[in-house]
Amino acid sequence: MTIRTFVIGLVGGLVGAAVIFGIFALTGASIVTNKSTQAAEGGPASFATPSGALTPEQIYQQATPGVVEVQSTFPSIQGFFGQQGGGLGIGTGFVVSSAGEILTNAHVVVEYPQTSGLSTPQLATKVQVVFRGTGTSTTTVDAQIAGVDGSTDVALLKIDPSKVPDLTPLPLGDSSTVRVGEPVVAIGNPLGLEFTMTSGIVSAVDRALDSPTGALIENGIQTDAAINEGNSGGPLIDASGHVIGINEQIATAPSGGSGNIGLGFAVPINTAVASMKQLENQKPTAWLGISGVSITPQVAQAFNLPVQSGAEVAVVVPGSPAEKAGLLGATSTATVSGQPYPIGGDIITAIDGQKVTGMQQLQSIVAGHQPGDQVTLAFLRNGKTLQVPVTLANTPAGY
Repeated sequence: MTIRTFVIGLVGGLVGAAVIFGIFALTGASIVTNKSTQAAEGGPASFATPSGALTPEQIYQQATPGVVEVQSTFPSIQGFFGQQGGGLGIGTGFVVSSAGEILTNAHVVVEYPQTSGLSTPQLATKVQVVFRGTGTSTTTVDAQIAGVDGSTDVALLKIDPSKVPDLTPLPLGDSSTVRVGEPVVAIGNPLGLEFTMTSGIVSAVDRALDSPTGALIENGIQTDAAINEGNSGGPLIDASGHVIGINEQIATAPSGGSGNIGLGFAVPINTAVASMKQLENQKPTAWLGISGVSITPQVAQAFNLPVQSGAEVAVVVPGSPAEKAGLLGATSTATVSGQPYPIGGDIITAIDGQKVTGMQQLQSIVAGHQPGDQVTLAFLRNGKTLQVPVTLANTPAGY
């Protein structure tokens, strides 16, 4: 059986907005605002002590019971490095509620075309999670995929809490308050080495990350804490013991390979929680079928655009509502402040007359609709404003 570990790689392509070289894939909670002593429902009040910051050792001892190894079984399809047989994938996750909810990355439990050769995403046929007990003891339980949001690379798993002796939800922080320079630790299963912790600092914020579906994940957190294949889906934890992100990507050297070179990236926990709440609702979600980037005044000035805001289409998913409506993606890339940026794609400026200021708002507006709803998109193409009706579809599995 082939065993793979996950760490999704940023591809210095159309949407990546971090300085990317040749990146390879790693493969009912509530947000704790302002790093207070609140916690996810059913979780401990806080890991923080009255004196302030915890040591890495304290964080590890208190957080590890809530971190799991995620083992995903995939159908017999082509896997990484051209290997046949798919097999078992190893990633990481962490408990977020006493009801047995676990967050991880979508690409830990879904095979995506960019890494598998498939034409569409395919869910794992079986998922198990492994809890670490005392000493070397472990507890392995079956997990259900409760939902997947490929656009943010977030998956929600569910286990029977009665199967685990001491279920330990981790307290969730507020990623909007994260600052460059603050200490963090990452706990996961890099290279299959179970329950490993690395430490470092937040080395940058507001990074734009590529999701497995090509959508843009905004406000990503960059860290120099060592992250490798197998860390995917694990928690990035601040000095107060709160989870501020889900470890997702690494950058690799220009010469290739998949080793860590000191650039790791995490999905902000606020984004992950928002996705989780939608997945908990179990309702069909509307889908447009594009990935893109936000137009900012800086970008508008750099490319002499006639608009100061909007959402530029980078990639149009084949067979999606966007493709059927005739929307066009980027034709090339350029560099803005050292970061690759798509150019030549349609720039969406409004939906049903509501102004679109950026990609995140566009996604929010679409999410507020139901599959089957028809909307009118206004977009800019070659300097001309056009309008087109689009019938939104149900979000396919994995997206």
